[in-house]
Amino acid sequence: MEANEYMLEAVKEKESSNKKDDDHTNPPSGGCDATDTKPEQPTENKGTLIIDTTCAPSNIRYPQDFSLLNEAREKLEIIIIRFCKAYGLSRPRMYRRVTRKNYLALAKAKKHSTKKIRATIRKQLAFIRRDIGYLENFMQDGYAPTSKEIPLLLTIYKLYEQQQYMYQNKIHSVDNRIVSITQPWIRPIVRGKTKSPVEFGAKFDLSIDDNGLGRIEKISYDAYNESTVLKETTERFRERTGQYPERILADQIYRTRENRKYCKVNGIRLSGPKLGRPSLEKQSAKEKKQEYQDNTDRIEVERVFSLSKRCYGMGLIRTKLYDTTLTSIALSVFVTNLFKIQSQILFILLWLLELLTHQSADFESETI
Repeated sequence: MEANEYMLEAVKEKESSNKKDDDHTNPPSGGCDATDTKPEQPTENKGTLIIDTTCAPSNIRYPQDFSLLNEAREKLEIIIIRFCKAYGLSRPRMYRRVTRKNYLALAKAKKHSTKKIRATIRKQLAFIRRDIGYLENFMQDGYAPTSKEIPLLLTIYKLYEQQQYMYQNKIHSVDNRIVSITQPWIRPIVRGKTKSPVEFGAKFDLSIDDNGLGRIEKISYDAYNESTVLKETTERFRERTGQYPERILADQIYRTRENRKYCKVNGIRLSGPKLGRPSLEKQSAKEKKQEYQDNTDRIEVERVFSLSKRCYGMGLIRTKLYDTTLTSIALSVFVTNLFKIQSQILFILLWLLELLTHQSADFESETI
């Protein structure tokens, strides 16, 4: 994300230098002395801030309770076998064929009834409890796991506790639920989309400035209410530009009473209808045009999401580590901005080329 900020700061400095050059070429006229100073007036709000939230799904298998338990059991068996080979211990009975057969009986079934699922989960929990007992006996005798096995064992212990709690209470949700053993920091993110109502990956807020360039305002693996990000994003916009935006284009979830009050105090127009019942009075033509323009401009952030997911790798994050996943998401935004700047430069070059072509054609016609 720092590289993205460096690039955006360079673009901002370039624009400010061009503006200063224009001011030097057109000096102010009049005989005002340097001592004639006027009191500074408060700066007016300027610019548009677009903000929205999305999820960058990670490349993990869809989490099912019995499949997660079976994976945890297999990893425990591998650790037990490693213990026995490394320390010369006798291998305990684990009935690996029986446990595997129990899992496949449900995994290959055409219909997964509630009764079958609960029976399989109950047996898989018993298998994991037995394997954990073997490992605890080994560690009590003074045999220690490797540094790579310690975080894996802690993840499996937590997974076992969560699954045992959900099985006993007959529920399907728990706080900080583990959906991947190899990536235990990933959480389910409820999106409410028709295609994928729940996604598994990092959730982040992206803001778009007047130049169409994006910034990651907040990123987290845990689900959070995105309405709390609006104030922080607006204040960062003020730090960068020295003034608040004239308008903020955001989704309905951002239009809370607190955010509306904050925007009203700072003279910012927040897009969307007013709170309360719809007014009986018809909208004026100006209000309809303004609402249509806001909805049209807000599509830009959806376009950036679509482009990043289709072309720049955000649609499926394949990295496996905590930091590398966040880096992949930041690089996707960075590359999207990079190609946006490249397209703007290419447009200017083509415009200059066309202008020079017309000027040369006019010069030839005059000489003739």
